Amino acid sequence: MNYLKLKIPPVVVFLICIGLMWAIQQLIPNQSLLFEYKMIIVFSLMALGGLIGILGVIEFARKSTTVNPHKPKNTNAFVRSGIYQFSRNPMYLGLLIALSGLVFFWGNPFTIVMIPAFVWYMNTFQIQPEEEVMEQKFGEKFIRYKKEVRRWI
Repeated sequence: MNYLKLKIPPVVVFLICIGLMWAIQQLIPNQSLLFEYKMIIVFSLMALGGLIGILGVIEFARKSTTVNPHKPKNTNAFVRSGIYQFSRNPMYLGLLIALSGLVFFWGNPFTIVMIPAFVWYMNTFQIQPEEEVMEQKFGEKFIRYKKEVRRWI
């Protein structure tokens, strides 16, 4: 059984994306999108991403199940309450929204390439393997949930 294709924690993937965004900003400078309310957008997206991620963690804690994405066998509850009614992956969605905030922070339109790269990576190497485990553990219940609630939003 292939639980995960790669064993890079999602937070590390997020930090790698931040590093690559910074590198893009260094390699292709002076492409700044400057506007008056830039920092309000940055802080709003960062706060929204943090809130969504925290709400996901809280729901897992309420069900006393693991938040460790590299130990899917330790999942002992199927969570679909709270934020999980709207997104199957709110913790990853929170990271994505925070990355979007950083696009505005640097103001470099070329940094946006990290957004689809993050989604692709997470879908391929993290979410699909997790969903395989969830289908094996929770069967039809999880398959119905997949049809009712979108992967991201």
